[in-house]
Amino acid sequence: MRVAIIGSGPAGFYAAEALLRRTDTVVHVDMFDRLPTPYGLVRGGVAPDHQSIKAVTRVYEKTAARPTFRFLGNVCLGQDLTVEDLRRHYHQIVYAVGNEDDRRLGIPGEGIARCTPATVFIGWYNGHPDYRHAKIDLSVSRVAVVGNGNVAIDAARILLRTPAELEKTDVAAHALEALRNSRVREVYILGRRGPEQASFTPPELKEFGEMEDVDPIVAPEELAGCMIPEAAGNSQQEKNLKILQSFAMRQHGEKTKKLHLRFLVSPKKLIANGDGNVAGLVIEKNRLEVQRDGTVSALGTGETEVLNVGMVLSAIGFAATRIAGVPYDVKARVIANDDGRVVDPASRAVIANEYVVGWARTGPQGLIGTHKAASAHVVEHMIADGAGLEARELPEREAIDALLRGRGVQIVSFGDWKRLDDVEVARGEWRGAPRDKIVDVGSMLAVLDQPEP
Repeated sequence: MRVAIIGSGPAGFYAAEALLRRTDTVVHVDMFDRLPTPYGLVRGGVAPDHQSIKAVTRVYEKTAARPTFRFLGNVCLGQDLTVEDLRRHYHQIVYAVGNEDDRRLGIPGEGIARCTPATVFIGWYNGHPDYRHAKIDLSVSRVAVVGNGNVAIDAARILLRTPAELEKTDVAAHALEALRNSRVREVYILGRRGPEQASFTPPELKEFGEMEDVDPIVAPEELAGCMIPEAAGNSQQEKNLKILQSFAMRQHGEKTKKLHLRFLVSPKKLIANGDGNVAGLVIEKNRLEVQRDGTVSALGTGETEVLNVGMVLSAIGFAATRIAGVPYDVKARVIANDDGRVVDPASRAVIANEYVVGWARTGPQGLIGTHKAASAHVVEHMIADGAGLEARELPEREAIDALLRGRGVQIVSFGDWKRLDDVEVARGEWRGAPRDKIVDVGSMLAVLDQPEP
């Protein structure tokens, strides 16, 4: 059986491993990525000060070392390759393309300067090629981050880190220079619902209390009505509340940077100054209402206030990007699927031999580790559906390489990536960092064009 996996993030690698370790059938996997570098959000999304999380790539390297695995980087589906090409060359296709689009606030003034999706900011400081030229203006003193998940937490933490803390990470060199000169001193994290509904995880929240030069501030009234456990509970909610309570009881004043955690507020309008830049954010206070199905909704009260901030980062979710030839669920903003089997979005009829894993299947939910079982679950569908498929004759495996080269594509193998990896690590040693990323595709390919030493 020959399988194409589109996307090389965690969900893609976990699907590859689940396929390749099977003993009941021999599977050959070709993994494609539009970038020359693998690992998806582990490289381009995980915060640079969380190196322990990035260590998961060692597991993916073991998958890549299997003899029936190939990585074909710098190949973009919908541009260099079509779905029809994949159908001709593979028995099955797995889409593991993640969520590369962001969800917008949808409020007046959103398009003005210094109002930026957090995805852009995160891609910029992580050295993602798509965002290396993003204009991030850190000349302001106060920033609002809209959202109550780990993406919002990451963005706020990087804004408030000291240069000394950042220098030890693999933050992109251009971002490190800008952050060294940053004038940001206060960050507001704004949650639409209450502390009990926040989706950030306790370790990420707790980290604010351990930073070198940051006071985390929670007003006691923000926790009014919350059932704070007397002892640290085991659920995420209980742990978060206990941490927030400890922040609310702190004495403040010694540290130069402040993090304000606000709840039950929604952004309503951006205010621009005479230069067209963000000068403030109008927020509305909310109240919670329990719906018939037991879910909790935040409803506006009509009471507003103005936050005097000079930048707004929106971190309210992600969406899958539309790819030509791949069915798309407009409402859910994911690849149309039924439990991982790709379907026609209108009729919901299953499209044979095409599957989806990761955030492209479910939307942005779950941590990196949760994708392992989820991808293996979809692989069980693939094996159940694939009985006898290997009897269908395909072109030679290397025919896809010839097709791509004929279209002028420079394919990047996993061995090529390891050469890039070595160069980045060597560059990082100069500043005492894990690596110094090459941030544009042209430079990556230029390195590979040089003869190996």
